[in-house]
Amino acid sequence: MNLKKYFIRALHRLQKGPGYTYKELLVWYCDNTNTHGPKRIIKEGPKKKFIWFFLTLLFASLVFWQWGILINTYLSYNVTSSLSIGFKTMKFPAVTVCNANPFKYSEVKHLLKELDRLIEAALERILQPTPGNGSDSSSPPLDLGLWHQIPLVLIDEHDKDNPVILDIFESNPARLSPAPVPPQCSHQGSGNCTYRNFTSAAQAVTEWYILQSTSILSRVPLQERIRMGYQAEDMILACLYGAEPCNYKNFTQIYHPDHGNCYIFNWGMDEEALNSSNPGAEFGLKLILDISQQDYIPYLSSAAGARLMLHQQKSFPFLKDQGIYAMAGTETSIGVLVDELERMGYPYSDCTMNGSDVPVKNLYSQYNTSYSIQACLRSCFQNHMMEICGCGHYMFPLPEGVNYCNNEDNPGWAYCYSSLRSSIRHRQICIDSCKETCNDTQYKMTISMADWPSEASEDWIFHILSYERDMSTNVTLDRNGIIKLNIYFQEYNYRTISESAATTIVWLLSSLGGQFGFWMGGSVLCLIEFGEIIIDSLWITVINVIGWCKGLKQKRAQARWWRLTPTWASSTRTRAPSPGTRRCPLSPAPPRPTTTPCGCSPSTSSGPTATQKASEGRTRAGCPRRVCLAPPERASPLCPN
Repeated sequence: MNLKKYFIRALHRLQKGPGYTYKELLVWYCDNTNTHGPKRIIKEGPKKKFIWFFLTLLFASLVFWQWGILINTYLSYNVTSSLSIGFKTMKFPAVTVCNANPFKYSEVKHLLKELDRLIEAALERILQPTPGNGSDSSSPPLDLGLWHQIPLVLIDEHDKDNPVILDIFESNPARLSPAPVPPQCSHQGSGNCTYRNFTSAAQAVTEWYILQSTSILSRVPLQERIRMGYQAEDMILACLYGAEPCNYKNFTQIYHPDHGNCYIFNWGMDEEALNSSNPGAEFGLKLILDISQQDYIPYLSSAAGARLMLHQQKSFPFLKDQGIYAMAGTETSIGVLVDELERMGYPYSDCTMNGSDVPVKNLYSQYNTSYSIQACLRSCFQNHMMEICGCGHYMFPLPEGVNYCNNEDNPGWAYCYSSLRSSIRHRQICIDSCKETCNDTQYKMTISMADWPSEASEDWIFHILSYERDMSTNVTLDRNGIIKLNIYFQEYNYRTISESAATTIVWLLSSLGGQFGFWMGGSVLCLIEFGEIIIDSLWITVINVIGWCKGLKQKRAQARWWRLTPTWASSTRTRAPSPGTRRCPLSPAPPRPTTTPCGCSPSTSSGPTATQKASEGRTRAGCPRRVCLAPPERASPLCPN
């Protein structure tokens, strides 16, 4: 009911009109507003009125300029970083240990036999290029199939404009000093090749051997590769966490393409993560490892030791990027400090909570690990590798239905891989697609080393360790294969580096109000007053437009009526006399009254008639919406017989 009354009043207001003009509304606003300046414009004299108008316009422009700067600063979403230090009992990090050598040479020797003979012959050609100084000619001939797929060549650059490429097995490189270069070609015999230059033959031979061994090992099933690696019971000789003993069964095994079998302590996949009871070396993790250096692959891994990494629970260890080496024959102590990073998400930064909003398919999810930017970058590269080269690289996980690259099935894979790895465009695509995690934990390590065991104690220590491993009274271990690790928290103080918004909505409102109050002495109520005058102006405009439309409609109706008014001859009807009747003689018809709009006098009249006077009173309220018509003349009656 109230809504109906409201609409009726609004209709009456539309019919009545606004009641005031734009000028009257503006004068009323300037006289009643609380903003300084407008009152002086209407109350001062002509000169001061002009001065106050100029000052008001100037300061209003400054206010809007400052508001634009403040709003742009707020929409830039800047952040500030704060550092806080806390103290609490912390979870012990996950510890991943691997051997620097991925496979036992005794287990993979049959697979790498031809490759080893080939690299040995190549080294002889490099070191002893004079004919007759090579190996025994009675040895079986070399299988150059691997060599022709990815050859190792020498480039003579004495003439910079015309370099000469010489194959080691086809030319005499005696006069050449540069290091060998392994080229990768799109296919055998093709001139479409890329060359990787090295300053040392040691680097070139290692890279060439890794490429060839990758092709060979990619065809070996995963379970067979795990069997050929170092087993936990052979590698982990002793384990102690705090005061509790542990063994290889407390470690989780994963296969890492770079390092073979790796073992993770306190990964948190199957059991709850362990807490550290106290800081200090006595309450950390102590390990004794055997890396069996005598069984290393000679051309695959030139470093000896253990590769280890500290990381969060349920995260994949990327040892090649974040791991450290522990040297054989030493005791390595690692003190740990914890940094917790807390980044703000969108729109302040382009980070992700769990990787669900990243367009790259995470290939490391098959390990049930959490998202990381390293996993995203490697998954992106592997996806490009599969899309462009038609196969996947051996060092990264594979989705179902895709095979690893090898020389037999994919002869040009090395060229494709090398081109893709050096492509800045593909690299930038992966960088733009992947995101940092919003929350991260980093472990800062302080590393110290000492010889272990000492010369005085090495005899009995090696006897005991050999007996515990092999149940043998003979010493089967030596300094070149033993590593001792101590990993512990230095202190329970942890640092939290968190981001917070540099500008908030509270800051924005207070800054906007401060600028408005400083330049014009205004407040929020002044803005409401300004909004009120805008609404009133719109209301006046709406009412005027409606009135103009109604007047235009009435003019069109009036013009249409004038065109449809009937003439006197067409409005007078005569009826044919029926039989037996006669028409009475008619008197001359009086003149037809002139038809005029209400309240108007015909031009031929000398003065208003009584009818016109009566109509004037009726039309003052509604004229020219109504038109008065003179009554048509009645037809003459028929005379009776």
